[in-house]
Amino acid sequence: MNKTLKNVLPQDIQPFIDENVPLIDIRRDDEFKATGIIKGAYKLTFFDEYGRHDLEKWLNDFKKIVKNKEDKFILVCAHANRTKTVGDYLANKLEYTNAYHLEGGMALWLDQNKEVVY
Repeated sequence: MNKTLKNVLPQDIQPFIDENVPLIDIRRDDEFKATGIIKGAYKLTFFDEYGRHDLEKWLNDFKKIVKNKEDKFILVCAHANRTKTVGDYLANKLEYTNAYHLEGGMALWLDQNKEVVY
């Protein structure tokens, strides 16, 4: 069965936060510093500034946050491009059944004047 990455809009994220669903921000440190992060989000950079990544190391850190393939989690990046790539991989190749990503990324979050922390 083909799993799919699910979208969640900024205005629909509060119930996930209330359920303690982990938000995993996969942007780089310079991006965290530039825009802030969603309160309580994990910082887990996937791609470096050159587009390189260490999948094995990232997955090792990811599995400390998302312990079961059925657990819900939400990936966050700048514009939802990286989260679509990473999330599709987690859902389709690794069979995580409740993979979500923030539609529009931090750009849409900030456009809607949602809270961030630094």
